[in-house]
This record gives sequence, C-alpha cells and structure tokens, in this order.
Amino acid sequence: MSPGRGICSLPAATDGYVCSGRVQLFNESRADEITAYLRPNPDLTLLVDGTQISPSAGIWRPFSGTLFSPSVSYLHERKHKRELRLLSAQKGTAVAISAQADLERNLIFNLRDAFVRVLLAKAVLAVTRANLDYYDEEISINRDRFNAGGISRVDFQRLEIQRVQFESDLQNALVALRTAKIDLLALLDDKTPVEQFDVEEKFDYTEPVSTLPQLRALALQTRPDLKEAQQSLDKARTDHQLSLANGSTDPTFSGWWTHNGSFNNPVANNTVGASVSIPLRIFDRNQGDKLHTLLDINRNQKLRDQAEVTALHDVDSAYATLQSTIALLRPYKDKYLKEASDIRDEVSYAYQHGGASLLDFLDAQKSYRDTQLNYVNLVGSYFSAANQVNLSVGSEVIR
Repeated sequence: MSPGRGICSLPAATDGYVCSGRVQLFNESRADEITAYLRPNPDLTLLVDGTQISPSAGIWRPFSGTLFSPSVSYLHERKHKRELRLLSAQKGTAVAISAQADLERNLIFNLRDAFVRVLLAKAVLAVTRANLDYYDEEISINRDRFNAGGISRVDFQRLEIQRVQFESDLQNALVALRTAKIDLLALLDDKTPVEQFDVEEKFDYTEPVSTLPQLRALALQTRPDLKEAQQSLDKARTDHQLSLANGSTDPTFSGWWTHNGSFNNPVANNTVGASVSIPLRIFDRNQGDKLHTLLDINRNQKLRDQAEVTALHDVDSAYATLQSTIALLRPYKDKYLKEASDIRDEVSYAYQHGGASLLDFLDAQKSYRDTQLNYVNLVGSYFSAANQVNLSVGSEVIR
C-alpha cells in the first residue's frame, strides 16, 4: 500500500459519488426532455379500391379500373403544447437536481458526523494515553518512595489500583475509535482494512465570524430543499398552463392524391384533395386536470412556505447550539485546562514531599482527567454543532 493510501480527506472522498449521481440524473432528465418535445407522428394511409376480379370482354385486366389513393394526415398542436411540455420537463429536471443536491447535503452531513466521531475518538485516545503515561510516572516515583519507606504499602496499593481507571479509559477509547472508523468506512463504501485506515484533521475550534442574520440569508439562497420547493411551485404553474392548453382543440390536416383509372376523361385520372378535421370539445375540455393542477399550485405554495420556515428554524437551532458549545469551551481553553494541570502538578509535588494526603492526590488526578476529557468532548460537540450549522445553511460556512 502506498504511504498516502488509507488517509481520508472527506470532501475528496465524496466527490466521486456526487459527480456520478448528478451526471446520471441529468442524463435521465435530459431523455425526458427529448421525449416531451417530440412532435406528433404523421399518419400515412394507402387506399386501393375498384380492382376487378373477373375478365371483361374476354380480356384479363384486373387493375385497369383500380383506384389508388395514398393520404397523409398530421395533428397540429395549438396553444404551444409542445413548448409547455418541454418547459415542464425542464423544470422537472431542475426539481430532480435539487432533490439530488438535498440528498447529497444529508449524505455529506452523515459522512462528516462519522468523520468527527473518528477525530473525537482519536483525541480521547491521545488524552487517555497521556494520562496513563503520566500516572505510570507517578507510580514509579511513589514505588521508589515506598521502597524507601516514605509511604505505606496500603497507600501504594491504592495508587496502583487507581491505575485500573486509566487503563479502562484507554481500552474504551480504542474500541470507540475502531467503531467510529468502521462506521466511516461503511459510509464511504471503502474496503480498506480498519488497521490501515486513518483520518487527519486539526482537532480544535475557532470561533465563527458569520452572524445569525448572515446565516439565515445564506440558507434562503443555498438550501437545496428550499430550491426544490420553489422549483416544484414553478413547475406546478407550468403544468397548469399546459392543462389549459390541453383543453384547446387540435385540428388534423389531411392531404391525398388519387389515381382512378375508371374515369372516362383520360386527363382526370389523377386528383388531389385536402381536409381539416376539428374535434368538437363540447363535453371534455380537460376540466379535471385544470382543477387538479390549480390545486397543486396551492399545495406547493404551502410546501414552499413550510420549507422556508423549516430552513430558518434549523439555522436558528443549530446556531444556538453552536454558540452554547463555544460559551462552554472558552473558559476551558482560557482557564480550566491550565488550572487543572497546575493543581495536579502542585498536589503531586506536595504529596511526594508529605504536604498533601493520598486522597488529595487522587482527587487532583481525577479532576485533571475529567477536565481533559470534558474539553475534548466539548470540542467534538463543537465540530458536531458546526456540521449541523453547515447542514442547516446548505453550504460549508464553518470548517
């Protein structure tokens, strides 16, 4: 395996699925547009009549008086029916593309969510390993103290027993990381072995610069489901125009040429003719479809309004979650992490020199461990909230 193989970059990993789906969808919709814009086929009729079936005056001339009459007829569509069918098909293509984009939006959200879970599991694993290594150093120092008679056997054994918690954290982190990788590989449809698969990304947060009004305005412009709702409304209006056009009368024009050898006038054997057939649309004027498409306009208008309200609600909710997570992260990054580290080091030093009790030492270790894990989980929550904001807006506004 090449050195770079198995290292996943999420946007690149999804490009193949996105492009392939769009191309196939466009080709299928393009075929529907071609069908919608086809003209009606003309009809060809061949009439043969008057063929003699018995000899006349002792001479066998079966085709001497036969009438030959080929004719061609064509249905002429009025009221721009063909153009409206094409326009409806084109708007149907736009709706299908927006629906495909919305599926891609949700797919990318799921992929990034799995991606974040892998990054979080890696960060938790790094913290648990660092905590275990640090605690092993503490055990080594206190083993020397025990051997020198500085602490009792019971205190030293209590220190060793506490290591089980750090080992448990490490094993849980390993299992969580493997599970998260398996989930991500399944979404990517990647057959790379879990042991050879990894993701890389900076696991820290930066406060976003976009404001809520900017995100709301951007969501109204870019959300594919909102575009789909608006395009469905436009298509419903076009379909209503088409239903009105389909209620109009379409004449059929016919023309024919006739050869009749039974005419006495030898110069009148060949004649041409034409006709126009106009259906009388007295009862059926496409009333049902007209009403149906009119009701469909009202329905799509309400769906479009609902989609807009849903999009704005999603943005507000995701932005509130993001801001709440950032508010919790600030004191951890600015204050709590350093304080927990200082307390751990100071209490550890005091315990080694007899200035703190064993309980104080274990509490300081637990406080530092909990603070580190809380911070890492909050960073994971930030990435998840940022992913939710991107989903609600419909574009990548936070990386």
